[in-house]
Amino acid sequence: METRVAVMGIIVENTESVEALNALLHEYSQYIIGRMGVPYREKQISIMSVALDAPQDAISTLAGKIGKLNGISVKTAYSNVISHE
Repeated sequence: METRVAVMGIIVENTESVEALNALLHEYSQYIIGRMGVPYREKQISIMSVALDAPQDAISTLAGKIGKLNGISVKTAYSNVISHE
């Protein structure tokens, strides 16, 4: 199986979608290297980054599911690091 290292940048503007976001991240937890969240209280948003090592289709699927959540934006940056397991 071929995996890639990537990072997702996630902006949470609607706190009502956080439970669904956490459920998705839990569903893909086997691929998550680490995650960091920073609340930006002045703007009433949260900023997250999630580092992943996963098959490209799993990364794309997760990003697509996150992007469909109300009030949540996501962008993914891929590294050139590819592993063959």
